[in-house]
Amino acid sequence: MHLRVAAIGQRMPAWVNSAWQEYARRFPRSTRLDLLELPAEKRGKNADVEKLKALEGERLMASAPAAALRIALDIGGLAWSTEELADQLRGWMAGGRDVWFWIGGPDGLSPQCLAVADLRWSLGPLTLPHPLVRVLLAEQLYRAWALTQNHPYHRA
Repeated sequence: MHLRVAAIGQRMPAWVNSAWQEYARRFPRSTRLDLLELPAEKRGKNADVEKLKALEGERLMASAPAAALRIALDIGGLAWSTEELADQLRGWMAGGRDVWFWIGGPDGLSPQCLAVADLRWSLGPLTLPHPLVRVLLAEQLYRAWALTQNHPYHRA
């Protein structure tokens, strides 16, 4: 099983790339964590935000095969504790499907992405900058994986 993150936005700061790579390299080959960066639409003064979100959403939806489990990161989604995320991860691992996480652009995910996603997951009620979401997601997935393996990384 692979954990794949499709995120709108490229050219992240070095600290984001470094943190992402640190957590991604900790996963075993059997449970890889991969990142696919997709370009954001250019936003101008009078941009049609809904149209831009729709275009970004099309890229995200095209990134994940229909057979994959698709999870939209959305403030209106389910909020899991670390232990609940580990339980989810156990189920995903048992199911054998690749899992895709979608991170929207600066204006969030399109309604179409939210409609076709198998799950919606909220990292909490705070508004987080997209670079930080990548790092937080990678860390929490690693922590959940560590829990499933009785690895000492997670000490609650």
